[in-house]
Amino acid sequence: MKTQLLPLKKTILFMNILERFDYLFIVAGIIIVTFLLATIFRKTFGRYIKYSTEVLENDPTNYQFLKHSISALIYLIGIGWALYTLPAFKAVASSILTGAGILAVVAGLASQHALSNIMSGIFLVIFKPFKVNDRIQIKDSISGVVKDITLRHTIIRDYENKRIIIPNSVISDEIIVNADFANEKICRRIDLPISFESNIELAKRIISEEAASHNLQIDTRTPEQVADGVPEITVRVLSIGEYSVNLRAWIWAKDASDSFVLACDLLERIKVRFDKEGIELPYPHRTIVNKSATTIS
Repeated sequence: MKTQLLPLKKTILFMNILERFDYLFIVAGIIIVTFLLATIFRKTFGRYIKYSTEVLENDPTNYQFLKHSISALIYLIGIGWALYTLPAFKAVASSILTGAGILAVVAGLASQHALSNIMSGIFLVIFKPFKVNDRIQIKDSISGVVKDITLRHTIIRDYENKRIIIPNSVISDEIIVNADFANEKICRRIDLPISFESNIELAKRIISEEAASHNLQIDTRTPEQVADGVPEITVRVLSIGEYSVNLRAWIWAKDASDSFVLACDLLERIKVRFDKEGIELPYPHRTIVNKSATTIS
């Protein structure tokens, strides 16, 4: 009798091993398909975002955030399905449901920071204090171009081509200077000091002529202001300093990039014109009194 049961036990054991391998193959297949679907979706949707941004000139912020959200959902569903396929997880389902209340509290406390970042990211996408490709400044020390807004953090590329990664919950609480918010047009201030002996009217005219002739300068006057003779470039005496008369010009450019180039070019052109026209740039004057020691005879 025992000799008859032995082959039967071996057969049952072999069938159990095969069944376990079947489950492992199914789980592995589900995970592989999940990663393939997520990769295909990200690449396909990424091409659409690139086309929509470059050709249709749409804002990519919403699309980028949607891509990250759907990718996370694909991973969540796929991995959850794979785990549920394993018999061991079905066996402990009742225990998991029994302790669901405790697990929910623990998970809530553990993931509070992660959920805060996700909710902050959603609010950033909805209310748009900044968008992808905007130039922003944070805390007077962090500035650059927004490259991506993920479920957890915002990625900024600074002007040294470094990537700054800031949690969404942190950046949503900061004061942000956005150079591209609503209207990219920028008013650039050009400050120039001249000596007391220089001709103020001539210096103002030189600054105005050089600024008006620059190809990056934008005339923001209305037709009524043009008809009333309002000057294209406004130049005023800002203050009288210790050894200089300080002038300021207000000049408009298309965006922050153009305004930087415009300011650099104008400083060079105005300096050359000042030298030709005899306008002197000031320098500090100091009177030094040398008191010699009293000679004792």
